[in-house]
Formats: sequence, C-alpha cells, structure tokens
Amino acid sequence: MLQQQRHDLILRGLRDGPLSVVTLSDRLGVSPATIRRDLLILDGQGQLRRVHGGAALVPDSDDPFADVAAVRTAEKQAVAQRCAQLIRDGETVLLDVGTTTHQVAKLLHGRSLTVITSSLAVQEELADDPTVQLIMLGGVVRRDYRCLVGFLTEDNLRQVHADRLILGTSGIQPNGQIVDTTVIQVPIKRAMIAASDQVVLVADAAKFPGSGVARICGPDDLNVVVTNHDADPTTCAALREAGAEVLTT
Repeated sequence: MLQQQRHDLILRGLRDGPLSVVTLSDRLGVSPATIRRDLLILDGQGQLRRVHGGAALVPDSDDPFADVAAVRTAEKQAVAQRCAQLIRDGETVLLDVGTTTHQVAKLLHGRSLTVITSSLAVQEELADDPTVQLIMLGGVVRRDYRCLVGFLTEDNLRQVHADRLILGTSGIQPNGQIVDTTVIQVPIKRAMIAASDQVVLVADAAKFPGSGVARICGPDDLNVVVTNHDADPTTCAALREAGAEVLTT
C-alpha cells in the first residue's frame, strides 16, 4: 500500500474518533513503526494531532459553502473581477475550491480556456459552457464544501499541468505565510502549486492577516496576490518583500 493511501485511510478512520497505533496497525496491515512514522508526518502537516498511544483528528472549523459564500460577497466579486483580467484566452487554468475562486469561474463564461478543478461549484458553473474545456479532478466528495478531496485528487494533479493556478486560502499571516483551517485541503493545494507555472492567490481583505491550523506555503511560492484596497498593509508589505506582486481593487 502506498504511503498516501495509508494516510488517507488513517484520516478516514479517525473521523469516528481517536484510534490507537495498534488499532491502525491491525486495520491497515502494517507494522506499528510504520503507523508511528505516518502519524508523525500527518501531525507535521497539521492534519491530525498525536495523543498518547495513537492519534485524533484536528477539529475542522470551516463553515458550509453556502454560508461562506454569503459573507463579504461584494469584496470577493471585486477580487474575482481583477483576477479574471489576468487570465488570457488559450490558457490552462487550475481553479482551487472556495467561494472567491467560484466567483472567478463566473467570469470565465465564453472564454477559450481549459479549466481544471476539484470544485463541484465550479463544475456546476461551467459545465454547460461549450467554449470552456472542463477537466474534473477525481476524489471523495466533501458535500459540505462542494469539492473533491483525498489521495485520488492529489494523484490526478500529478498528471496535469496548468499555466496559472487561482489559489484560495482561509488566512494570510502577518509574515506572509499562507494558511488554512481545513487540513484535508492543504496537501491538495500544495499539489496544485506544484502543477502550475504561476500562482495567483485570491483573498479578500478580511483574510489579511488571517489564521489557520495548517501552512499551505510561504509568500515566496506566490507570483501574484489579488485583494481589496483595505487589506492589512503590513501583511501586504511582507508579501511584496518576498517577491509577490500585490494587486488591490
């Protein structure tokens, strides 16, 4: 069994509550030493927390998609409009999950583009547009946030290449570190960054600065950041110092 498959099964098993190393070892058919190494990796990624003799999931604090979409809609639409202006016809664009990236998708109708995504909201938005070639990444359906997750999603990302990634986040720390509250999305976001030539972060001003339990990437992994004009100036300065172009709207 591949390491990533074990990690996915471990996280899936922990949804019902904490599990011991011995229990995980028996379920997955591997040695306790292998499980301990897996738990160490997943703990380092912020996807679980190790407890005495085993592990437990980190609480997921994300709100359902519809609730998040109803917050700061005007600000997200302004960011999306500025972002859409960066996208050129003929490009292959990787769209992350999230409500701001969904707003970007709404502005891509009629464009000659290839769009790759794990977002079911983006799929619903662009599915009937004949000018957009739509590629869906596989995975396990996460119904509350209308997306696909898991090792299948990550495996699919290793098979594609994008000119531009439109990346979402739940927060940007004052030092420019990009973080997220949903740990299961973090490995997927990292795989998206690896699959793209350019990374464009879209985040409204409420996420400057922001918080999250898991680190996605550093500011030096970003090429462009699109946000509102009232975004925290200290955080914006840290992003610029790291080499990212910060566009405000």
